[in-house]
Amino acid sequence: MPQRDGPAIATENLTRRFGELVAVQDVNLRVASGQFFGFLGPNGAGKSTTIKMLTGLLAPTSGRIEILGLDFGREPVAVKRQIGVVPEGLALFGRLTGAEYLTFVGRMYGLERDTTAKRAGELLEFMQLADQPRKLVTDYSHGMQKKLALAAAVIHGPKILFLDEPFEGVDAIAAGTLKAMLQRMIARGATIFLTSHVLEIIERLCSHVAIIHRGQLVAQGSLQELRAGVKAQVASESSSDSDSNLTLEEIFLHTVGGVRSAEQELSWLG
Repeated sequence: MPQRDGPAIATENLTRRFGELVAVQDVNLRVASGQFFGFLGPNGAGKSTTIKMLTGLLAPTSGRIEILGLDFGREPVAVKRQIGVVPEGLALFGRLTGAEYLTFVGRMYGLERDTTAKRAGELLEFMQLADQPRKLVTDYSHGMQKKLALAAAVIHGPKILFLDEPFEGVDAIAAGTLKAMLQRMIARGATIFLTSHVLEIIERLCSHVAIIHRGQLVAQGSLQELRAGVKAQVASESSSDSDSNLTLEEIFLHTVGGVRSAEQELSWLG
């Protein structure tokens, strides 16, 4: 999969309003081709709204989205053919088997019947879902459904994969399978856009991160750049110079101001 010179994902003053509420305001994202990109923010910060706009599930109020050099507003079908999405709410077709569901998705993306069958079989084997071929999706465990959703998102060979909380409710074995596939995609030049509340996962997998807070982008860059920025700010505010390597959690909390003081703690738990 060849690398592009321009960004895989770029937004310009991306904004979404719901009546008087401004959920996302003037967001300018840049995600390079081939990056494993983490997108962070507190609850209600605008993460899911942003992802819905980036994947065509929600129209922006104003601003532009460019995916792989294509204007999403002008060429939505061409963009959607090149992306895969695992939303937080999986919305799978429960009355189909896993093979039937993957066949439906593959054909929907325009794959030939033989190609769809071959890829579906390989994905079911890789995801360890092939041992009960007649089992309906509605009878899958949550972890199995997550793996099937990821299989459906990659069956057409997308150049960009959007993942909204893909590891939520997934056991360690299933999580390991998902991570192995994602690392394989990155090695082949795909771009992955991941959002998760589990900061350790973001820190372990992602090379670059953006943080959204109250609808606005408050940080963006490589982990090293964000770490250096927070260290410099802490050093200017304190007389002590710490050489400790800040974790992503420390960077995140410092950026969004998420640390509560002792006076804010619940008195009856003391």
